[in-house]
Amino acid sequence: MTDYTLYYWPAPFRGQFVRAVLSYAGCSWEEAGFDATSIQRALKPSGQLIPHMGPPVLTDHRQGVHLSQMPAILAYLGDKYRLMTDDPVLKAMCHKVVADANDVLYEMTRYNGAQFWTDTDWEAFRPRLQRWMEIFEETGLRNGLTAGSGFVLGTESPSLADLVTATLWGTMTDRMAPLRQMLDTDAPAIAGLSDRIMALPSQAELCKRSEALYGDVWCGGQIEASLRAVL
Repeated sequence: MTDYTLYYWPAPFRGQFVRAVLSYAGCSWEEAGFDATSIQRALKPSGQLIPHMGPPVLTDHRQGVHLSQMPAILAYLGDKYRLMTDDPVLKAMCHKVVADANDVLYEMTRYNGAQFWTDTDWEAFRPRLQRWMEIFEETGLRNGLTAGSGFVLGTESPSLADLVTATLWGTMTDRMAPLRQMLDTDAPAIAGLSDRIMALPSQAELCKRSEALYGDVWCGGQIEASLRAVL
């Protein structure tokens, strides 16, 4: 029996965070595919597996539950597979990292594709992206990242925050190579953490499979085309 079914587009964007955790936890899952994901998204809320505006949606077959919203799905998986501490403060810090990552995706796609990138808009946004990198860097430094014994980021065994951080910055800078220099400059510890996590066997295999399935796509569509044009 397959553990999960993931409803998401054929792209390593928000759904990739769910894939990264499932892969690290050694779970089996099926991709529902573009058509099934589109159908679910278009249904009236009363007919959906779980009321939602857009994917990802994750079905846990063993528990018989459906979940939507990337942060909620990751919180569920993080608790289920012991990827977060029980300490309420540190758990909140982990959720903060997930929420920050979700905000970065929202801004990088210009509010979920509401607008396309222009050269002028990108130049105005660059300092804000650098600030996001600095926020992740400082979050890591305050949590012991560079000492190699962090308690939110850089933990001895990868935490949910580690997997989310690496999936965000590692995937983004892999697909959008011009951004890697910014990450190395503004968040060198996060760049190093991302490299280490992405080199883990489970994550390396996921990256290899994603490249084979999705090519160099990141968020996809016209919003990605406009982003590549300004980069």
